Amino acid sequence: MLLLKLSAQDLLALHSRRRMVSHLAARWRYFRGHDASETERSAWAESLVSLANDLVAAGRGNVEMIVECAASLDESERPDGPRLIDVVLVGRHPEGSRPSVQLVELKRWSTVTRVEQATADLVHVPGMDNKKHPALQLREYYEAFTGDRGPFQHLDFECGGFAYLHNATDESVRSLLEVDAPTGAYARLYTSDRRAQLLSDLRASFAEDGGASEAETMLRTMGLRNTRLLDAMIWSRGDDTVFTLRGRQEKVARQILETASKVLPDPRHPALIPDERRVVFLVTGGAGTGKSAIGLQIKAELEAEGRTVKYASGSRAFNGAMQEHVGYGDREFKETFTYFSSFVSPPVPPLDVLICDEAHRLRDRSTSRFWKPEEQGTRPQVDELLDASRLTVFFLDEGQSVRPNEVGTVGLIEEAAERHNAMLVPYALREQFRCGGSDAYIRWVRALLGVGEEAPWEWRPDGLMHIEVVDTPEELEQIIRDEARAGASARMVAGYCWPWTEPVGKHKRLEKDVRIGGWHRLWNAKSDSFCEGGVPPSDIWSVHESGLGQIGCVYTAQGLEWDWCGVIMGEDMVRRGDRWEFRRGKERKDSETDVKRVAEPGSFDPKVKVASVSDAEFARLIRHAYHVLMTRASRATVLYSTDKETRDYLRKLVGEVEIHGLRPTWENLPKEARIPQLPRPRRGRRRRKDRRKPGSQESDLRLF
Repeated sequence: MLLLKLSAQDLLALHSRRRMVSHLAARWRYFRGHDASETERSAWAESLVSLANDLVAAGRGNVEMIVECAASLDESERPDGPRLIDVVLVGRHPEGSRPSVQLVELKRWSTVTRVEQATADLVHVPGMDNKKHPALQLREYYEAFTGDRGPFQHLDFECGGFAYLHNATDESVRSLLEVDAPTGAYARLYTSDRRAQLLSDLRASFAEDGGASEAETMLRTMGLRNTRLLDAMIWSRGDDTVFTLRGRQEKVARQILETASKVLPDPRHPALIPDERRVVFLVTGGAGTGKSAIGLQIKAELEAEGRTVKYASGSRAFNGAMQEHVGYGDREFKETFTYFSSFVSPPVPPLDVLICDEAHRLRDRSTSRFWKPEEQGTRPQVDELLDASRLTVFFLDEGQSVRPNEVGTVGLIEEAAERHNAMLVPYALREQFRCGGSDAYIRWVRALLGVGEEAPWEWRPDGLMHIEVVDTPEELEQIIRDEARAGASARMVAGYCWPWTEPVGKHKRLEKDVRIGGWHRLWNAKSDSFCEGGVPPSDIWSVHESGLGQIGCVYTAQGLEWDWCGVIMGEDMVRRGDRWEFRRGKERKDSETDVKRVAEPGSFDPKVKVASVSDAEFARLIRHAYHVLMTRASRATVLYSTDKETRDYLRKLVGEVEIHGLRPTWENLPKEARIPQLPRPRRGRRRRKDRRKPGSQESDLRLF
């Protein structure tokens, strides 16, 4: 976790707009569960700004300041809470190209005295009672930061640390400087008398440039800048290690794999009798908490052990992207991805493991208008899934349910597990891995849309995620196309606020249904094959190189991500005064073309706008749809509303964000962050690897 990541010069710019402290306070409350004290707030305003000014004065304004930072995700599991370093300074060492890091304890102490009959480890601070020497705190941080689980593991990097008492003089804190004070690479101490030495040491520790690149490396190794889901799968082709799981992600995956080894027959030793109990894992977490990463990783590992595994989803977009972009030309791999509705008749024999992603999209029954009556499901869909395997894993986020017939909830799965006499193992994920690792952005979106209890607030840039509001759809498209041309992954999406025309004729001609003034664009094609002009079918629109010119909706974007995402809000959700209004649209037929057009703006989603859906449920589904659309980007979201009053409201909440280096255009990113979306792999079967090494011992983790 961290509260803020900005270069020294950007932190000062943010502070000048009086937005730094409010951002830190909001992040603090989220992570710590209580408000930051006034003492903490004033310390941020004074000490952080003092250190940033010194960096700029030393000519090192590019050095990244990572504020209130934990050394690793493991820190969140400590019973007494994570150890937070006041500031981690990250840059490039002036000698060579290795990363340079300084851990900083900021103290506003002005006077310190030795505690009688004690060592220099303990000092007295007036008004604050007895305190440890700052170097002792820094020693703990240094050991955690440079250890095997630290953010620069296996890299050659320079690391040190110092305490900065900018309000003190050497004489007023003499007891901290005496010969018996703690020593080490982390034990330097600066006062106001030593400012010139501090500036000199900052120049010796950091080069003039390279801060953004090294900070990007640190964020990646900490897991805050994860590889895009599809790219990770392409890189591995589903084999071996797909993702590096961290924190609770790793804990959940290990528990599932350990449980599988106990309750399932061992393919290598079929004579051994496994534990016969059935187990259901229920893993909950918001958008970007790594649910799919866990699912895809355990799928690869279980398959490598010889287990029969399928990965089910309620999303055509996710399955289509996985099959097209990862399993291209590999029939065996494609067939391991399926849909919730594929288990009306249970497989014989049952699967070992069934992984159910996006379980909030479960339906009451498995039905289709294309199926014969005898093929329709007659039981709850969740029961069909539980009957299909011995071990079932559900990944669920109730905040992403976007259709009235989606019934997947925690309660539904709990009741089904009880009916099947299965042991239920719940896990909740918290760490954020999408949207640049910015949980602040996720919370801001939820508050903006009214998903949850928090009231909306003005966005405070955090160096992890970027938001901007534009005045026209042309401007939005220009930004998205510019970034895509430069090398970023990017797409445009919109609320379902226009009719959606089926392809017409033998050549599958498409109608430009999305119409905003003179700006007319295609929805992604409602087709299973390519349409006129090489427009890809909807299930691969999100990953195909020709998909940039069409507009996606919640059903084709859910579960996917891009560097940049342009989100068009239509008039199904408009701001009026201090509240949101939700509208159902009405259509008309164009007298010349006989094509459906908008008569009254609003929602045109045929499953959502119908009169049988109550007003309260309609509002909930629209909020959830925009919540999905606004959380598809990993670096930047561009917002546009067709309604001026709503657009003005969005601009007020987003505020001014044009701070140096914070707009993550491709050209502004350090080269370490310029990772283009991988092309789909060539045809050919993938290799399967056995991950179990000869002679390896089973984990000591125990479920039963």
